[in-house]
Amino acid sequence: MNATLRDGDAWEGIWSTDPAITAAVHLPIFEKHLDPGLPLVDVDCGNGARTVFLAGRFHPCVGIDRSAGALEHARTVVGEGSGGRAAPDFRQLDITDPGAIRRLHEELGDANVYLRGVLQRSEPHHRPRVAESVAALVGDLGRAFVVEAAQTARDALSRGAEAADASQLPGPLDSPGLSDLPHLAHPSGPSGESLADLTALFGAAGLRVCASGSLPLSTTEFEPDGSRLELPANWLVVGRPR
Repeated sequence: MNATLRDGDAWEGIWSTDPAITAAVHLPIFEKHLDPGLPLVDVDCGNGARTVFLAGRFHPCVGIDRSAGALEHARTVVGEGSGGRAAPDFRQLDITDPGAIRRLHEELGDANVYLRGVLQRSEPHHRPRVAESVAALVGDLGRAFVVEAAQTARDALSRGAEAADASQLPGPLDSPGLSDLPHLAHPSGPSGESLADLTALFGAAGLRVCASGSLPLSTTEFEPDGSRLELPANWLVVGRPR
């Protein structure tokens, strides 16, 4: 989905959940912190379903993704109808390319940003670039809503893989969805992002935390008992001091 990702087309995997159980849950949390009159950029938009949902609340709404295949699918989703809502725009852009993102900001002006599960699928040396790009998009007036798996996510993954504990997880898990999180699954890899880590990362890019908390992050996978696999996650709203 993005050059930051360690494995192929993750837009078809663990994160491709119905917006009704992800973005719709997040919207009441973050919309009170965002100016609804600003554009919204949905980062790593994948199959486009979430972007279509967000376009019902924010206009213009732009979904960005590095994957041409993801964007082709996203445009098909819009082509099949967006329920009378304003159709979003889709752009093939890499969030780790601050220059390209700055050009998008020049076009849109200050914007709000939706960033779900992007940092945890990024190489560590790419994460400051992601934060820099987010800072470029929000400018002075925008805000970004960021959701990332917490440090206890590996325990949830071990349940989903029916491993006795996290230390028994393989590298990329055999499940197509769980393999989107190889670095969370692998014992030697990082195990999620703490609120302190996220605060420091965005602080270095000139953004402060306006609000924060925790919530479960729904996936497309299921527990052995048939219930949906949810990863513990942290969320925060960041922007420039006003």
